[in-house]
Amino acid sequence: MTVYVDDAYIPAKVRSGRLTHDSRWCHLTADSTEELIAFAVGLGLQEKYIQFRGTWKEHFDVTAPKRRLAVAKGAVEVGYRARVMEMGNRRMKELGA
Repeated sequence: MTVYVDDAYIPAKVRSGRLTHDSRWCHLTADSTEELIAFAVGLGLQEKYIQFRGTWKEHFDVTAPKRRLAVAKGAVEVGYRARVMEMGNRRMKELGA
């Protein structure tokens, strides 16, 4: 199984309590939910931050520093477009196509 991190660098402002994170965000994905969560927790992310859990769109958003840490810990760097295509293929499998 593999963990992936893309190069989307999408600009966004995200509120967390009284703080607002104004950053560029990438996506952390994996071949399984369990692997994704374990890896994300190892990066210091909270499990509750997972998005679209249990679906083909499942991921964590990560900032540039967390992305670098993910790569240092073994995540495979992938292009954003390539990862979207792979996620689409997962969706097709879920639909039985």
